[in-house]
Amino acid sequence: MLQLPLAGAMLQRRLSRLLNLGRRLCSDASVPELQLHNAVTSVPEWARVPLEDLHGRRHDYVRISLTERCNLRCQYCMPAEGAPLSARDKLLTRDELTRTVRVLAAMGVRKLRLTGGEPTLRSDLHLIIEELNSIEGITSVSMTTNGLVLTRRLPTYARAGLAALNISLDSLQSERYEKMARRPGLKKVLAGIDLALQLGFPVKINVVLMKGFNDDEIMDFVEYTKDRPVEVRFIEFMPFSGNSWDDSKLVPYRTALRTILESHPELQGCTPRPNDTARVWQVPGHAGRVGFISSMTQHFCSTCNRLRITADGNLKVCLFGNAEVSLRDAIRSGADDEQLSTLVRAALRNKKPQHAGMQNLAHMENRPMVLIGG
Repeated sequence: MLQLPLAGAMLQRRLSRLLNLGRRLCSDASVPELQLHNAVTSVPEWARVPLEDLHGRRHDYVRISLTERCNLRCQYCMPAEGAPLSARDKLLTRDELTRTVRVLAAMGVRKLRLTGGEPTLRSDLHLIIEELNSIEGITSVSMTTNGLVLTRRLPTYARAGLAALNISLDSLQSERYEKMARRPGLKKVLAGIDLALQLGFPVKINVVLMKGFNDDEIMDFVEYTKDRPVEVRFIEFMPFSGNSWDDSKLVPYRTALRTILESHPELQGCTPRPNDTARVWQVPGHAGRVGFISSMTQHFCSTCNRLRITADGNLKVCLFGNAEVSLRDAIRSGADDEQLSTLVRAALRNKKPQHAGMQNLAHMENRPMVLIGG
């Protein structure tokens, strides 16, 4: 990949996407004369069947946790006492991760999101982004981050080909931010968002709403979209091990929506995007939009197209499911690409039509969120 100066970072990302598009075209028999470097000339037999579960959902999106470590201690994500971290040699190496993604891409995965823990704690993150962008079939590599170090490192990620950002931000008030995150840092996050917008990144802001904590800031976040082309996404509080979930803390999607409609009755719904987890709305005249992720009160399981890989190499076919398959162990035991694909397909066949519901989820064993990936 060409290394362009910061001013050309956006051009580099567009070039990466065009190269991937061209590579896909090369595999089309209708354009045999088109030749690009590393173009796929044949698809292995094991990769020809789409990654579909038994309910007809095609999976082309994988969320990859790069680390279990985090420099914040958010209450909904990490238990107060911390979480037991895997030994370094139990985590996927960069080569193992790249190989896994190559297999998944051959089976139709196109979009990747890098998560953690906090992915920016990986000193080789820019190399990971570059390598994943170079994989045949991958069209987008984005990242979910707490945003603390973006002002220092985002230009490097831009040059590596990072496509988009989701930034966690649960309060616009410094004291509340620190109470939720158990660490200071609001000014750094806000500065990181501004830099991301200056560099031309699509930016989504993730806000976990909790009753009695930040639900009185809903309109502040709506106002934040007035002059900034961001998508603020209000997320229903979800149960994970160690986060003291209680439905009394839940702010249902429709309650949050009514709050906005009371001040902005002109609020307009946006055209739904395929497989999107958020219902998106916009105040006319605002540069940005607001969305609602209603995992608890109105799930969207029927259109789920996501798989997850934990930092220690386990495949999860559902965020809320506790069933996991170790791709790491298979790789280290000598499994070839076809055997890896068979493992993935077998796990996908066990994916349920929907999650168990919020009251049941609250009593099910699962990892803390920090060990799954945001």
